[in-house]
Amino acid sequence: MNDYPIIKKITFNRYKFPLENMRSHILSSCYEPGSTTVRQVVSIKIDTDLDISGEYFSIAPGTYDQMRAIAPILIGQNGLNREHFYNLAKVVLRKQDKMGIGPMDIALWDLAGKYYDTPIFRLLGGNRTKLPTYASTLHGDYSKGGLNSPEAFRDFAEQCYDLGYKAFKIHPWAPADMDQEVKVVNEVGKLSDKMNLMIDPCCEYETYADALRVGRACDDNNYFWYEDPLRDGGVSFYAHKKLKQSIKTPLLQGEHLHLVETHTDMAIAEATDFWRADPEYDGGITGTMKIAHAAEGFGMDLEIHIAGPAQRHCMAAIRNSNYYEMGLLHPQLPNPANIPVYKNDYSDELDSIDSDGNITVSEDPGLGVEYDYEYAKKFLVDSLVID
Repeated sequence: MNDYPIIKKITFNRYKFPLENMRSHILSSCYEPGSTTVRQVVSIKIDTDLDISGEYFSIAPGTYDQMRAIAPILIGQNGLNREHFYNLAKVVLRKQDKMGIGPMDIALWDLAGKYYDTPIFRLLGGNRTKLPTYASTLHGDYSKGGLNSPEAFRDFAEQCYDLGYKAFKIHPWAPADMDQEVKVVNEVGKLSDKMNLMIDPCCEYETYADALRVGRACDDNNYFWYEDPLRDGGVSFYAHKKLKQSIKTPLLQGEHLHLVETHTDMAIAEATDFWRADPEYDGGITGTMKIAHAAEGFGMDLEIHIAGPAQRHCMAAIRNSNYYEMGLLHPQLPNPANIPVYKNDYSDELDSIDSDGNITVSEDPGLGVEYDYEYAKKFLVDSLVID
């Protein structure tokens, strides 16, 4: 028997978890009492000949076909050879956006942590166990008691501040009403002396003029960053360079660019102030750390996208990162990004931070989470085994 884990089988399960009092809309979902939508999730389990498994529940189900395409190249391979897999998978997915690499790589890191009996952030050389956290909202809605007005966003920001959050990010409405967009920036901006404030329109603004208008409102209210405003999805470096030159508020770009090469090109083009990365989108933990180190080489900060166990381990090992994104939060709802599959005390909810506004990084092996497959089975759609 080898003293390293040889991959024997990979199992994918697809689930649809119901989200009560929510409806789907153009960007993702929002609060609507009485409605029900679903969160699609894919679980990955990588089994080896050493009876050690790498596991991960992915909230990026659109990558499933890509994951199926690259899984066979892992069978019979040393499960610790993550760099080899990362580079080979890039070739296999050369005609795709390569997002399927991320969830698979995260499961491989979980396997490595269990093999070495240590948390992933320690394998990465990290030492942070407490991460400063910002409250990141669900998208604006139109329902009483929700985030249905600029004043409602301000009230929720006050609630988050009272809980200990030191920063707050607005995900406004879709489609965008530009007068209301400016109003919400100004209304929440009344808290700028107490909290760092951000806004993320999710590429919703139709024109450069719209983006410039909101950017100048951010300037007036001393916002910490202004994220992904333009309809191009962040790929037009020239447009963002011009926007960056026209406002004072720092731009945060890159959620919709994937892997280290494009992020580096974005920085060279002077199209952003903060870098963005997501382990699910950017080649997993392997890819995210490449982006973080590239940003560090430019003397710039890397902000991790959305909440999750992989995100915590990455940030714990990154010096040049400011906040963990606790999202997507709402005054009336549990976090729809916090899928209810954890058997241990892992949680990404509004009240998961401590009184100082920090989230804790698990020091258990691997990702440090235990999944409740028996509970998840109730929402199972189908399964696939590759061996």
